[in-house]
Amino acid sequence: MANLVVKIEKSGNRYNAWDADGNKFTSEISISARKRAHSKGMALEQRVNKSGKNYWWVVPMSAFEANSVPAIDLSSVEVPSDHAEVLNFIHGSYNLKPQGLVMKELKWKYLIRSAVRGKNILMTGPAGCGKTMAAKSLVNSLDRPDFYFNMGSTQDPRATLIGNVHFDKKKGTYFSQSLFVKAIQTPNAVILLDELSRAHPDAWNILMTVLDSGQRYLRLDESDTQETVPVADGVTFVATANIGNEYTSTRVMDKALMDRFIIVEMDVLNAEEEHGLLNYMFPHVDSDLLKSVAEISSATRNESKSEAGRLSGGISTRTSVEIAGLLFDGFGLDEAAEVTVYPQFSDDGGLESERTYVKQLVQKYVSDGSSEDLFNEEEIQSSNV
Repeated sequence: MANLVVKIEKSGNRYNAWDADGNKFTSEISISARKRAHSKGMALEQRVNKSGKNYWWVVPMSAFEANSVPAIDLSSVEVPSDHAEVLNFIHGSYNLKPQGLVMKELKWKYLIRSAVRGKNILMTGPAGCGKTMAAKSLVNSLDRPDFYFNMGSTQDPRATLIGNVHFDKKKGTYFSQSLFVKAIQTPNAVILLDELSRAHPDAWNILMTVLDSGQRYLRLDESDTQETVPVADGVTFVATANIGNEYTSTRVMDKALMDRFIIVEMDVLNAEEEHGLLNYMFPHVDSDLLKSVAEISSATRNESKSEAGRLSGGISTRTSVEIAGLLFDGFGLDEAAEVTVYPQFSDDGGLESERTYVKQLVQKYVSDGSSEDLFNEEEIQSSNV
């Protein structure tokens, strides 16, 4: 007897599954499997493993039309009922990555796999490299409840993560739980902890038991009962952090806290990758001009990494995008650099300063004549004082 094969049809925001006789099987198939099959123009076939459990497998549309079994058959493989589906989702997930996010396929799949398996994920990398964008893209790809907490702007960690004690004339003193308490009680939620490296150490202490795989609870010390709230099944924590001596406003993260995460390090884009990103984001800006922006940014990063480099840091991708936006709005490259790039570099040391070095670098790419008086006589004299 032929296996059951269904095709996926999109109706509004819903992806419905129908067999050849018009019977509906939408509720029996996960949304991720339906979406994936629809995006690839493929059908889904119901199979049975050795344990007698059903699972759905992506097959060509010809299998639906002829109700035939495709050549690839995993029905003899002893796997959990949902394992094949999980594998398909992980290894077919690269098409879920937004075009505006430049991230290697392996790292994106690792990010997806870690989230699907309920790991705590720490996104690291220099400022402006796309950590938060990657984390938010992950959230959008998983079709799960999500919550966002900016740990860097948290003034009162206990109030943000646990709650507050209030007084009311009628009710007297009472405890009000935080949104974070609700978030960790939401099954399969993805909780984004942005700028964790800027958080107060009190926040880290509170999160220790929440993130520990052997504990996974939050103690409500402010509550009269001092109850503990368990983290719901399937909850995934995704944090972002700037780690390194160059980030003076961040704190050295506790090693015990970092050990509670698997780390996904964002790559710094090279000139070619950054040029591609800027072209994608600003298709109406002259590509050669965007190439200049990418090369200037890449050159500053390479110089900052050099052993004898004259720069303490490089231009971030975030700044490159801002420069491209100014070019789109009619500013010249020299004008864009003046307001976005130069203030990031010290002018201590006059003509030997970091700012002078960057100005000379930008001047090589400015061809409209506006750079001829980049260093005027008054500026040179003041720098030698």
